[in-house]
Amino acid sequence: MRFAIKTRPEHTTWQQLRDVWVAADQFEIFESAWHWDHFYPLSGDMAGPNLEAWTTLAALAQATERIRLGCQVTGMIYRHPAVLANMAATTDIISNGRLELGIGAGWNEMETAAYGMELYPLKERFDRFDEGTQAIIALLTEKVANFDGKYIKLTEAYCEPKAVQTPHPPITIGGKGPKRTLRAVARWAQQWNVIVPGPEEWKPLKDVLIQHCEDLGRDVNEITCSVNLRIEPDAPLDATVAAAEAYANAGVDLVVLNLPLDASPKVLEPLAKAVAPLA
Repeated sequence: MRFAIKTRPEHTTWQQLRDVWVAADQFEIFESAWHWDHFYPLSGDMAGPNLEAWTTLAALAQATERIRLGCQVTGMIYRHPAVLANMAATTDIISNGRLELGIGAGWNEMETAAYGMELYPLKERFDRFDEGTQAIIALLTEKVANFDGKYIKLTEAYCEPKAVQTPHPPITIGGKGPKRTLRAVARWAQQWNVIVPGPEEWKPLKDVLIQHCEDLGRDVNEITCSVNLRIEPDAPLDATVAAAEAYANAGVDLVVLNLPLDASPKVLEPLAKAVAPLA
């Protein structure tokens, strides 16, 4: 079993967030650190503070040395794929090749309505996601990229300088839709992330992913399967360990430990020691 952490950029300060990531960088058991890509908080006062994902991520890349980092996950509807490809390449350079490129179709109607962004009907949203993913990969891997989709078009397009990681930073696709999301995972992702109540709900989704991989001629073992495990404030660590062990027994590769809001660096050492026997 492998482990990561995730922090919540809502109702907090840059200093608090940075201090947790810098501390996590010292514990090798945490292979990566994540936060989310939203403009509004997801809990509490929706008019409260929420740090922007990618500018924060670039700063955290500079503040850390070892730990891999990413957004879980970037909404494709928020930025043109060509812009996102350039952001990813630059952040990978800043981090010296530690970026995990998390992407998803997007869902937050509150944000899109407030900012005048199109959320698009579900089918179109996933059609745009598929095209955007292909365009991003083309820009990150090809010297000159061309793409002629229904929604996304690239004409003699450059993305320079390229990312450190080749052929591109590993792609994490988040979600559990059996028809579109899991097929996209099978086509393009190096990691699949999903939030489910427990292993019983995860296993059928993994079976769907296996079938998509078989249909596409891909080895499902090339894809890291990760789940999020939320840690409640003051909850006993034994419960966290038991939940992580259950996921491990089900075949999950990576458990992302979602830290409580305003968690301090002090929570990391006991957490690292508690899950170490499962690693």
